[in-house]
Amino acid sequence: MKILAFETSCDDTSIALFENEKLVSMHTKSQIKLHNKTWGVVPEVASREHANVIFDVLDDVLKEWWVMLQDIDYIAVTTHPGLVPSLLTGITVASTLSQALQIPIIPIDHIEAHIFSNWLERDESEIVFPLVCLTVSGGHNEIWYMQDMWSKEKLGQTQDDAAGEAYDKVAKMMWLEYPGGPIISKLAEEYNKPLSHPSSQRKKGKTIEKKPLFPRVFLEKSEFGFSFSGLKSAVRREIEKRIQLLSNLGSQESRLSIHDVQEISYEFQAAVNEVLAFKLLEAARQKEVQTLLLAGWVSANDDLNEKIHQEVQKLWLKFLAPKKKLYCMDNAAMIGILAYYKVKYLKRAYKIGSVTLWES
Repeated sequence: MKILAFETSCDDTSIALFENEKLVSMHTKSQIKLHNKTWGVVPEVASREHANVIFDVLDDVLKEWWVMLQDIDYIAVTTHPGLVPSLLTGITVASTLSQALQIPIIPIDHIEAHIFSNWLERDESEIVFPLVCLTVSGGHNEIWYMQDMWSKEKLGQTQDDAAGEAYDKVAKMMWLEYPGGPIISKLAEEYNKPLSHPSSQRKKGKTIEKKPLFPRVFLEKSEFGFSFSGLKSAVRREIEKRIQLLSNLGSQESRLSIHDVQEISYEFQAAVNEVLAFKLLEAARQKEVQTLLLAGWVSANDDLNEKIHQEVQKLWLKFLAPKKKLYCMDNAAMIGILAYYKVKYLKRAYKIGSVTLWES
């Protein structure tokens, strides 16, 4: 069984080819350099770039495995959620191929596909139900409870910015490049927290740590909502305070020093990841599950993975994240693996006009 998968939900044009559950070819054309100019994705610009490159990407995928379009059995494509102009590019190409080849097209939910990125390069038996999964990226931030592969319940979601969006906005405040997540993570790693940190004080011969630089917004600790807008505002105030301090000292510099940028990155990342890890672990406790999953591009964050891993080891729980950082990003592999399991287990299709659709 050969599956051709398309992912164009935002700013990456990604196409993958599967032989059953095995990914045999994937090519992705990134638009990061294009969107650096605007510090974020402009939907119309992204859509135009998808249209410019999608057939070249498709050609690269087919040539790598010496497959012809006539050999394809199923086509899978992201249909929601995402930027509508970008989605339409992939949907149009995929549905046209489906009609021309007279093969079924499988509509794929982007967030569900992120969850299924955990099945890539893993045996199906490694993921034990029931489980909870944290999906965290630029446009979404949810916790899901899954009793089985096809039964999922949303326990909570962000009330404002998703964590990835907060990373991007904080990066912009510090004049860093887009996307903000990888850059802030790198700067946080470079920050050498001194043994005698400014946030600590001596009392009766002991070092007493003061409060962290930024607040941890848990909302209701027993519930699973998220809010990062207050944290983002706190970062802005800290940046403005430090720049004002430079001005008061007579400096002509209107930007932060590299040390300031590293420290703010470190403290911001710690504030975000502490909340994300706590909420996921609390969901596991309340639902009494043994398996925890992480998905979405923020799941590539090493500090977040380490925080969760340390806690689950204490509790003898199982924690899994996508096996490769590539699979954390928006990619066609996650679309293809979800399509494979839909074909394997659901096996339901219906027609709209001349197009055969797989039931979502």
